[in-house]
Amino acid sequence: MKQPDDHDEESDAVRIAVTGSIATDHLMTFPGRFTDQLLPDQLDRVSLSFLVDELEIRRGGIAANICFGMGSLGKESILVGSVGDDFADYRSWLERHTVDTASVHVSEIHHTARFLCTTDQDQNQIATFYAGAMSEARSIELRPVADRVGGLDLVVVSPNDPEAMLRHTDECRDRGIPFAADPSQQLARMDGADVRRLIDGAAYLFSNEYEKALAEEKTGWSGEEILSRVGVRVTTLGAKGVVIDRQGEEGVHVPCVQVDSVVDPTGVGDAFRAGFLSATAWGLPLERAAQVGNAIAAHALEAAGPQEYTLGRRAFLDRFAAAYGADAAAEIEPHVTCPTP
Repeated sequence: MKQPDDHDEESDAVRIAVTGSIATDHLMTFPGRFTDQLLPDQLDRVSLSFLVDELEIRRGGIAANICFGMGSLGKESILVGSVGDDFADYRSWLERHTVDTASVHVSEIHHTARFLCTTDQDQNQIATFYAGAMSEARSIELRPVADRVGGLDLVVVSPNDPEAMLRHTDECRDRGIPFAADPSQQLARMDGADVRRLIDGAAYLFSNEYEKALAEEKTGWSGEEILSRVGVRVTTLGAKGVVIDRQGEEGVHVPCVQVDSVVDPTGVGDAFRAGFLSATAWGLPLERAAQVGNAIAAHALEAAGPQEYTLGRRAFLDRFAAAYGADAAAEIEPHVTCPTP
């Protein structure tokens, strides 16, 4: 399999379709700790209500968040998902941030999906997701998308309707299109056979540390066996950074970028993926790609909402240089074309 980071095209010629959820986020803040409200001997019949201090309604959805982050760097992406007829304002916002939305399916009967999340003072989260129009994503075929844009170089399969995720990975295998598997939250919903079907043959496999262990448990595959079935395994470690693994090679640890203040963790992983994918499209090595991902993730963590950060080109490059060195910043500088100077 051709390694996905060996592009010889210009970044604008690397066509990346991002499939997954498109949603409105309802983000709430609880001033206490969830753990203080849980009684160990009553966990089999939990009935809790949290009085929250703040409510923010934000644009979100994992696929849309990834596309927004790529657009913030100046890299165009193709958003593929399903929404309701309440999507017009959101569509305009994304298109202003260099996102191709022409392949987004509009439902005639459902609203755009809703993500409701409460975060406590320790940054723990309790969330509920209403699928709505997302359930219709299983009807989306990738071939018309590829035909419309002149072919696809990578398809990102991020959390979505589970049947849609499986359809997209199957179609990528059938058509020989490299794909990135990002099961994330849907690991809890899928059984072992579906998880194996989702990740087998992926050019990239994204997960956090907990999801990495869960994927191994559900598939019954060891970490080494998973590495034999994917090109690159990327594991985010929160404040500890990220680890990149490839079969037969020593893992590469990339430390995170220092954060001034933690405001909201929602969408931080999506921001990382946006930076990582953009940098691989630029033809940069995997370590550098993870550094770009970490830099965008830091910006997202400092903003209230997954699409509320702004990347000023000069400030982004200066912050990147402070974290990873002047030589690293010089390597990415020709590619970073943030809309904001």
